[in-house]
Amino acid sequence: MNNSFLISQEWLIAIALNTILGAIALLLPRKVLTTSGICHAWALGIIIWGCLGWQGYLVILSYLIVGSGVTRIGKEIKEAKGIAEKRDGARGPENLWGSAATGAVCAIGQAIAPNPLWLIGYVASLSTKLADTTASEIGKAYGKTTFLITTFKPVDAGTEGAVSLEGTIGGVFGSLVIALIGWGVGLLTSPWQILWCTIAAFIATNIESLIGATLQEKYDWLTNELVNGINTTIGAAIAVLIAFYSAYPVKF
Repeated sequence: MNNSFLISQEWLIAIALNTILGAIALLLPRKVLTTSGICHAWALGIIIWGCLGWQGYLVILSYLIVGSGVTRIGKEIKEAKGIAEKRDGARGPENLWGSAATGAVCAIGQAIAPNPLWLIGYVASLSTKLADTTASEIGKAYGKTTFLITTFKPVDAGTEGAVSLEGTIGGVFGSLVIALIGWGVGLLTSPWQILWCTIAAFIATNIESLIGATLQEKYDWLTNELVNGINTTIGAAIAVLIAFYSAYPVKF
C-alpha cells in the first residue's frame, strides 16, 4: 500500500468523522460550541486529523472537552459576580481560532516539513490555552485574593491582568493534563517534554496577564481572541526553544 493512498485515506477519515461529530453536536440540547463554531470546528478537526492523525485529534478534543467543563466550574458563583462566560460558555468561531490557530499552524507545518519541534509546539500551544482557561475560571470562582500582576494590588476577580494563587495552581494542572495526553499518544517522546510544555504554558499565561493589565484596555483591536492567539504562540515558541537548546546546547 503506497503512502499517497494512506494520506488520502487519512483525509477521508477526517472528513467523515468530523461530519458525523458535527451533526451530533448540532443536535445536542446543550452546545459546547455555537452553530457557527461547530462549522469552524468541522474544518479545524479535518485539518488536525489530516495532518496529525488520531493522536493530534485526541489532544485537541481533550482540550475542548476539559476546557468547556472548566468554564462551568463555580458557574453560580461567577454568574452572581457577573463574570461568567457569555452564551453559557458556548464557544464561537473567534474563540475557536483564538485558541487553536497556533496549533493548526503547527499541525500543517508537521505535514509539510515533519519535525518533532512542530509536535512539541502543537502540544504546548494547547497546554498554554488550557492553562489560561483553567487559571481564569478557577480564579474567578474560587480565588480568595485576586491581585493585578503588575502592581500586586488587590482587584476584583475577572479584572484583566488579575491573578490568584488558586487560579495559578489550577492553570499548572490544566497545562499538565494536555502535556500528559500529548505524551500518552506519542506526540511528545520524553517526560522532559511534558515539563517543557508545562513551563512554557506557565510563562506564557503570565505574559498574557501582563498584556491584559498593560495594553488590552488601551487598544480596542487587542481583543481577547487576539490575545489568546498571542498567548498560545508564545507558549509554543518557548517550548520549542527549550527543546531545541536542550538538544543543541549553546557553548560559551
